[in-house]
Parts: sequence; structure tokens; C-alpha cells
Amino acid sequence: MTGPHEGQPLLSAGPGLDRAGAAMVLIHGRGATAGDILTLVPELEQPGWTFLAPQASEGTWYPYPFIAPIERNEPWLSSALAVVGGVLGRIAAAGIPPERTVLLGFSQGACLTLEYAARNARRFGGVVGLSGGLIGPDGAERHDSGSLEATPVFLGCSDRDPHIPAARVGHAARVLGGLGAEVTMVLYPNLDHTVNQEEIEQVRGIMGRVGSPSAQPG
Repeated sequence: MTGPHEGQPLLSAGPGLDRAGAAMVLIHGRGATAGDILTLVPELEQPGWTFLAPQASEGTWYPYPFIAPIERNEPWLSSALAVVGGVLGRIAAAGIPPERTVLLGFSQGACLTLEYAARNARRFGGVVGLSGGLIGPDGAERHDSGSLEATPVFLGCSDRDPHIPAARVGHAARVLGGLGAEVTMVLYPNLDHTVNQEEIEQVRGIMGRVGSPSAQPG
């Protein structure tokens, strides 16, 4: 993996990959850190799950708003997508398949998470976008292919988020649904740009669908 995010740390919580039966990749937002997004783990932690959080260079995955033309956010965006792919590769190499792996992101991290899932459609254990939408300007043509094969997807956001227009959450729901995902979208009245308890419960529900994996020997 090369580009602006090359060499950044990958933080973890829970059992090591060699002892886990399921994994979650958590992608932080703009101006935040991998450590920040891992503060969700105590509310999500379940036996047999490992949690991995990559760090963006200088705290941002791409410099301009997610609705800017794609080329303005290069090469940071391609580098960021490669980071997500690299983490998933490490998880797969440890014997945990994509269908036992959940992708979760908040804010800018949610945009990156949803974009990765759309561009790399396959059966995941789940995809969660908390206050995010797909990347690119309004009305941009997409060329996604493949199938999410009934992957459960949860999209949660305020109905008046200052950074994420509600219409773009709906757009993400339509695109991912068109790729075969089972999408649940909730717009919360007057919610701040934050994560609420109902969203946490939605994530725990997706984890429950993956199951409570037994720790692997070793």
C-alpha cells in the first residue's frame, strides 16, 4: 500500500486475530483518531470479536468534502480505500472470512466505509455508516458492480446533520440496496453530529446476526 496513508498505525482491541472468530473494522472521522473510534468498543464488545482501527495521515482520509469531485480528493481517497482493503486482507489471512467481518465508520469514516463497500461489493457480515454517504458530487454517475449478497447495512444520521445532507444518506441506501444489500436507514430528528444509543443497538443487532463466534485455538 502506497500513498498519503502509508505507514500509519493500526490499533486493535479484543482478542488477537489468531484467537478471534469475527472482526470489526472501525474507521474514524475527520480530525479524529483510531483511538477515538475504538471508544465504541466497550459498548459493542462481544466474546470472540476483535476490533481493528486504522489511523489516517494527519487525521483525515481525504482533504475536501465528500461531495467534492472525486479527483479533488485524490490521491488521498485511493490511499484510504487501500488502507481498508489492507486491513480486510489481514483479517482474511488470519482465517476470518468477509461474511464474519463488519465494516463500521463514523462521519468521514462512514463515507469511506460505504464507498469501499460499494466499490468492492461482496457478502460482508455487515456494513455500518454512521453519519455518512457515498463519496462524489450530487448526480455523479457510479459504476459499481458485484453483489453485496444480502449484507445487512445500517445507515444512521441526523435529519439535519451539518455535514451530511439527508438526501445523500438516502442516495447511499438506494445504491447499496441496488447492489443487493439489506438496508436499514434511520434519520433521527434533530440529532447532533454524533452516535446515539439506538445506533449502537443497531450495530449490536448486526453483530448478533453474524453470531457469537467461539475463540479459535492457539
